[in-house]
Amino acid sequence: MKLGSLKSNRSLDGELVVVSRDQLSFARASHVYPSLREAVENWTLAEPQLQKISEDLNAGKVASAERLADESLFHSCLPRTWLFADGSAYIHHIKLVRQARNAPLPATLLTVPLMYQAESGRFLAPTDTIPQIDFAHGTDFEGEVGVIVDHVPMGVSPEQALNHIKLLVLINDVSLRGLIPEELEKGFGFFQSKPTKALSPFALTPDELGEAWLNGRVQLPLDIKYNGQFFGKANAKEMHFHFGQLIAHAARTRDLVAGSLIGSGTVSNEDPAMGSSCLAEKRMIEQIKDGKPVTSFMKDQDTIEISMKSSSGQDLFGRIMQKVSKI
Repeated sequence: MKLGSLKSNRSLDGELVVVSRDQLSFARASHVYPSLREAVENWTLAEPQLQKISEDLNAGKVASAERLADESLFHSCLPRTWLFADGSAYIHHIKLVRQARNAPLPATLLTVPLMYQAESGRFLAPTDTIPQIDFAHGTDFEGEVGVIVDHVPMGVSPEQALNHIKLLVLINDVSLRGLIPEELEKGFGFFQSKPTKALSPFALTPDELGEAWLNGRVQLPLDIKYNGQFFGKANAKEMHFHFGQLIAHAARTRDLVAGSLIGSGTVSNEDPAMGSSCLAEKRMIEQIKDGKPVTSFMKDQDTIEISMKSSSGQDLFGRIMQKVSKI
């Protein structure tokens, strides 16, 4: 099942729709629940109703179905929620970005996930401009995979946590690299260096991925294009910590409310042929290879495109397609 949120003048949560598997049509579903956030909060009741709409839509049996011709009509699939906890499950990425800012690796690198609490009260639409006030801040994109959960009880095990995953999404975790070191030096975590992010226009139930959803990991490459050119195709399966472990880490000392979003962190592979999913990682690779970074951080009007295709080439989540602009 594939779900989305149309932009709405009446609600900051958008309007819930069911999207066909081929992304050629959609059916409004606000009569089930007005928004995706509310549907996830009532998933036991909402899921079978939405599944029926999805089956009928894919079979061409929804008379009120509308043609999906313009993804700019869609907000992030989950326009806002109660919690976004972003992990860092790709060890190769952690090593590179820590090296970039001359920071030591954590002693528990392989045993305890890294995670911070990020902005969740508003996500940019996947075609919205990324606003920046000062490009000296080091504007960067980060391509990630994320999961949306139902209510998760405190102390859940990693294996039990996998059962709480209801939807999968893509994320552009915008970062301001020039502000990160100063913030972290104070020992109080990210804030100004982690501005508003964007999610993919469509969210998928795990069964939509078939065999590509395995052991709490998405077994597909994340396609990154920067200014229209290939930048990365790192396979998301290379997570050291799977999503069950990330969820359990987040829920160690609290319940997670339904609708919470858990991010994978920047998708990263050790194979250099796979490219990168953020500029900081590419710059560090250049530093190691050539003695200095060559690639600059984002400039005014630069564009970033993030997407993922099935093994048969079918687009899965729609595109995050943004440009950055000085305000």
